[in-house]
Amino acid sequence: MPVAIITGASKGLGRALAEALAARGWDLVLDARTARVLKETASEVQAYGTRVRAVPGDVTDAAHRSELVATAWRLGGLDLLVSNASALGVEPLVRLDELPLEGLRRALEVNVVAALALVQEALPLLRASSAGTVITVSSDAAAEAYETWGGYGASKAALDHLAAVLGEEEAGLRVWAVDPGDMATDLYAAAVPDDDDPRPAPASVAPAFLRLLDERPASGRYGAPALLEGRR
Repeated sequence: MPVAIITGASKGLGRALAEALAARGWDLVLDARTARVLKETASEVQAYGTRVRAVPGDVTDAAHRSELVATAWRLGGLDLLVSNASALGVEPLVRLDELPLEGLRRALEVNVVAALALVQEALPLLRASSAGTVITVSSDAAAEAYETWGGYGASKAALDHLAAVLGEEEAGLRVWAVDPGDMATDLYAAAVPDDDDPRPAPASVAPAFLRLLDERPASGRYGAPALLEGRR
């Protein structure tokens, strides 16, 4: 069976993707920082009948990244790496003139540096797969200028560029940066706690990612709303 690593998988989009892939028979290695919640998620995802391994830890920790890849290897290899773990840098978000530089460093470390480091660790297994794929979860804020989203958006823009270059350098892989669009997640609630407008559930966005896996278009940046509408 195909094997995927999903970071930030205990809830939100990461959990929705885990459930969608498990329903299709994928074996999974799931990462998140909160061990209790991650183990609960893994236990529930196992109900689909696939092998699910919960590996709690912080993606900025090199030993943890190595453990994620080693766990995938023990399951038989690695076909898909989903870099979904994200840090806002500061909660709630603030304007750039108030942004703590330590918060910006944290966002860059989690969203960019750790994501690349995990790709580097996983590349031998991904290259050995007949359908090796990397998905980096992007954001509208990577491409649009939204007040208070500067630090987080800058980190996602950097991640987008790394994904684009990786797609050029690794011709045998598919590398997709995917903007999921608005979603009702804890991350968004922490970013803008006063915004209570209704937003789509992460599970409603997961089919966009499945479409990419089914159709395997060229490496590049894709928006989930367009994919859900049948466009690219």
